[in-house]
Amino acid sequence: MNATSTTLDPRWAAIVARDRSADGRFVYSVATTGVFCRPSCAARRPNPRNVRFHATTADAVREGFRPCKRCRPDGPPLEQRRAALVADACRLIERAATAPRLGALARRAGLSVFHFHRVFKSVTGVTPKAYAAAHRRQRVRRALKRRPTVTDAIFASGFNSGGRFYAASERMLGMTPTDFRAGGAHAQIRFAAGECSLGSIVVAASERGVCAILLGDDPDALVADLQRRFPRASFVGGDRSFERTVAEVVGFIDAPGTGLDLPLDVRGTAFQQRVWDALREVPSGSTTTYAEVAARIGSPGAARGVARACAANPIAVAIPCHRVIRQDGGLAGYRWGVERKAALLKKEGVA
Repeated sequence: MNATSTTLDPRWAAIVARDRSADGRFVYSVATTGVFCRPSCAARRPNPRNVRFHATTADAVREGFRPCKRCRPDGPPLEQRRAALVADACRLIERAATAPRLGALARRAGLSVFHFHRVFKSVTGVTPKAYAAAHRRQRVRRALKRRPTVTDAIFASGFNSGGRFYAASERMLGMTPTDFRAGGAHAQIRFAAGECSLGSIVVAASERGVCAILLGDDPDALVADLQRRFPRASFVGGDRSFERTVAEVVGFIDAPGTGLDLPLDVRGTAFQQRVWDALREVPSGSTTTYAEVAARIGSPGAARGVARACAANPIAVAIPCHRVIRQDGGLAGYRWGVERKAALLKKEGVA
């Protein structure tokens, strides 16, 4: 094949663009190197007069070419290999009594520390350290619910000493371990009900930050929902200083693109935390899909799990599950009502 006919072939355009969507449709070989590559290979662009196209890797091998060691056209796609490496690292983190060091995870994956850190975050949406912290929070919560004493829970959740456990417990649980076991019996939550542009609203905050923003049509039903979330907490009405917090939240509901400059007390499972963290990375005026969020957190088959995490989100708008839509562009469900979802997206300028 001469250079002109090669450059006129649409497959050459895919090579020039390093188009990953073309991977699997064909491979190309370079006569001067004896190597064949994926269309997306990052190697230097070959001279078109030396290029031949092959429908399959088997065809290229039969004609005497060997696979490129860089793009590995005879193996799974790069995204699939990265996902497998990250999944292996996630399982190692989950099984370990203490979080593995970043260097050890990188060596196991066969990557540099910097490259591994970047790949892990691109696949999961969080850093290895954040993933380990989220998993430990889940282990602590599970152990406190299942073990007969706090001491048993300390060692079951991977802590070697009570001191380290208690030093980290407030940050992980939002309360002391004893209070958590008691269903938040000693936690004090301030709350207030009111009206906003989307209907009724209930705002609640613990000592750590805003723990609930609930939207609906009936403020009494919203307060009952709040009490179910914290069955043994002590609820107190908001004072004058808390009214300013409520006013800031109401203003944020009216203009969600401005952001909410208040601390959040976000409580959920490790999976929910990963989903909610990924949602907070979606900028105002943009949308994503359940499948895209699942892929971003390293669980490409968990689109339904992402949908359930969105439905369990207790902090409306600040954790922007309204920005998640169906693959076909439909709004799908929304815990606070599809009409409110459409209204929020309209406020952010999304058609």
